[in-house]
Amino acid sequence: MWAYERTFYQIYPLGMCGAPMENDGVTVPRIRRVLDWGDHLEKLGVGAVVFNPVFQSDRHGYDTRDFLTVDCRLGTNQDFKDVCDDLHRRGIKVVLDGVFHHVGRGFWAFQDVLRNREGSPYKDWFHINFGGNSNYNDGLWYEGWEGHYELVKLNLSNPQVVDYLFSCIRQWVEEFGVDGLRLDVAYLLSQDFLRSIRSFCDSLKPDFFLYGEILGGDYRRIMGDGLLHSCTNYECFKGLWSSFNDKNLFEINHSLNRLFSDGQYTLYRGCHLFSFADNHDVNRLASNLHRSDDMPLCYAILFAMPGVPCLYYGSEWGIQGAKGRGDDSALRPALEKPEWNDLTDRIAGLIRARAGSKALNGGGYQTVVITNRQLVFLRQYEGERVLCAVNLDDADYTARLGGYSGPATDLETGETLTLGENQLLPARTAFIWRLDN
Repeated sequence: MWAYERTFYQIYPLGMCGAPMENDGVTVPRIRRVLDWGDHLEKLGVGAVVFNPVFQSDRHGYDTRDFLTVDCRLGTNQDFKDVCDDLHRRGIKVVLDGVFHHVGRGFWAFQDVLRNREGSPYKDWFHINFGGNSNYNDGLWYEGWEGHYELVKLNLSNPQVVDYLFSCIRQWVEEFGVDGLRLDVAYLLSQDFLRSIRSFCDSLKPDFFLYGEILGGDYRRIMGDGLLHSCTNYECFKGLWSSFNDKNLFEINHSLNRLFSDGQYTLYRGCHLFSFADNHDVNRLASNLHRSDDMPLCYAILFAMPGVPCLYYGSEWGIQGAKGRGDDSALRPALEKPEWNDLTDRIAGLIRARAGSKALNGGGYQTVVITNRQLVFLRQYEGERVLCAVNLDDADYTARLGGYSGPATDLETGETLTLGENQLLPARTAFIWRLDN
């Protein structure tokens, strides 16, 4: 699967492109701003872009009105096609956000129900009780997403609804050349639906990538044979930044061992979970970390650990953003043009290191050294062995590498070196070394 060997880049287009919060009905080709980011993405080494909702919606994109029309605040279908074509020319895959659990109140079929009630041919597309009432005083009651009644739950047990959604996916592939989908709130989707969508997408493109949003619990509820290829790894998201803040690398090491090691009770050995340091729903890494100079070290672990790494737009040069009370706008800012600084340069090096390594793309996880402030771990696959070494302390540290000493190559810089059995790790550094013996 191509996705297992690429770095993803996530864009929330309504935010990045500066669209108004409410759908004003005015068509403005803001999505074309992404065309100005193509060179930046190529320079970074990004292999796929995830676009959070791009289709016509009431407000934030997850309240869909029409699955077949690009939101007018972003432009037209042709504008978005031009963006997709440009990315594809650069060898960058395109993944869309599939919001199939719920729609907005402005969704055309729900509007028909509000108008025609029991006479609507779409009344069974939703979970409706015509004897009740909603907080919108509709004279009917319906299910919403986790108590949010601006988000109307779809009846995915209705074959007509599933057929409609699948016809939309087909059009996205035919019109935009889409290569995969992120399934929103996949933890609320039934396995029957997930198996159906996997089978359908496999029939469209044999290498069509599907990953789902899940916040905790057993990831195999949505991922595995016949289900999704991957899912969001929120356990390691939390472990990454809190390990640095608490000066306790045992936390992230415990999670990585629990999920990916060769031990008897490993949960997801051989799986490629979707890994990230931040996204459109959580604080930026720069806002979560107590020390800004921890960011390069944190990203080194992200790109060296098992999983499919994803960057969130703007975080590659360290912008901040923290959730407000009921307000995610600070997480989704408008950005005119990309920037480049030392952090961006470091991340580009980490992407290069990963792209050329079988072990980093496919290997398991083995702890070599662990203290509160130092971590060395091994990834190995098909004869290649790679060490990631991190020292977050303000003092130098000597790591006992033992049998992992000898000739090596720094995968970020390409420089060759000889690792000692007692290897010096300078203060506040991280390295990714391929063992060449």
